[in-house]
Amino acid sequence: MSTDRNGETVGILLAGGRGERAKPITLKSPDHIRSKALIPFAGRRLVEWVVDACREQGIRRFYVVTHGLENRTQIKLLLGHGERYGVDVTYSRSRFDRYNVGSAGATLHNLEQWDLQGRALVLPVDSLFDFDLESMEAAHAERGALVTVAAVRRTADEIAGKYGVMRTDDDGLVQGFVEKPDRTRLGELFPRTTVDADVTLPTNAGMYLVDCARLRLLAREPELFRQSYQRLDWGQDLLPWLAARGLPVAAHSIGRLGDLGNVPDYLHTLGLVLDGAYEQMNRLMRRPDVASPRCWIHESSLRTKDDVTGTTLAQKIDEGSVVVGPGVRIGREVEIGPGVRLDHADIGDGAEVREGATVVRSAVGESAVVGAYAEIEDSYIGPMAEVCSERTRPARLERFSAIGDGAMLWPGSRFCGVSVYPRLRVPAMTGVPAETELKSADDILNWV
Repeated sequence: MSTDRNGETVGILLAGGRGERAKPITLKSPDHIRSKALIPFAGRRLVEWVVDACREQGIRRFYVVTHGLENRTQIKLLLGHGERYGVDVTYSRSRFDRYNVGSAGATLHNLEQWDLQGRALVLPVDSLFDFDLESMEAAHAERGALVTVAAVRRTADEIAGKYGVMRTDDDGLVQGFVEKPDRTRLGELFPRTTVDADVTLPTNAGMYLVDCARLRLLAREPELFRQSYQRLDWGQDLLPWLAARGLPVAAHSIGRLGDLGNVPDYLHTLGLVLDGAYEQMNRLMRRPDVASPRCWIHESSLRTKDDVTGTTLAQKIDEGSVVVGPGVRIGREVEIGPGVRLDHADIGDGAEVREGATVVRSAVGESAVVGAYAEIEDSYIGPMAEVCSERTRPARLERFSAIGDGAMLWPGSRFCGVSVYPRLRVPAMTGVPAETELKSADDILNWV
């Protein structure tokens, strides 16, 4: 089912990154990084959503660029060769790991190894895309593009200092790239943005539809060949190189891009998904409950009794002692105590949310425990983490705090924008500055 035989687009998943920005979400332990592809998201691993979204649009053959033993093993244990997902999956060879320097370099080396000739959709595994492949393919063919860049249109205020901007002509072909300009620079390059705040500009979403055969020929040019063995990134290096030489690079707008590379972006994207802003996720996720729009509660959790009142979640919802929604997903066999309020929250399989707790705009991982009367807002709690809390000493997490896998917080903790690495035992602490990372017992001692 490759493009060589039937003209279909294949998928190339760039999964070799270390996920440094997303710590502690990507950490299984303080010294063991989980592949970005395996970030838990809305009840599954992120790469599973990516594969399903592409398969839904006709992609049946995937090529995965991995890097190193742990990264390769983790992804292969999950995806296998695609049997569970109704697709074929092939992995990059380990001997190419040393050449997988940069996203574009990894792509070029593996295009040659896999002998791909037709179209390929190249995309990372730490983002969530809402896109229409058929319309992207049509635009790619109409413009005779070597590469078509998936673009998300954003206002100048959204762009400033965070996103790269593409300068395009009337035909949608890219004339140049501006890497993360500040607000002043944007006003100089795009004067309309200074007088109309609603003007949007195309930004690079990090997903590319490529003509493999033509790109492979270009990769043999001495300058590009040399750079591909040093450091070659798609956005910073390859695309500007192509545009500067007048090669046809097109921009095509897609619906949405959700970056999951850090805790704030992860939670923002999760909230949009739970609100129904991603059309593809709406189709891929199980239909929400009819009685509670935009809520997904597994039937096993509705039947689960708490250890305080002995009543089921269904009973507590009916009597009003538990408030759920909108925008809430509750996985399998979750125990919810009386007096709990959940709003725009994702609760993983086997988790426990004790009596009186509040979880708002947050994610609670599989088998994690949120203690009694805890207040969790805009925060991430990893699998098997425990936030101990009591009525007289409630714990409070807010403003993008993140608790790593298996960590434990004692009652009375107050964290605002603090990250706790996996498996740490943290005494009750307050006043820790935002953006502090508690990585070890020594870090904890510095603040006790």
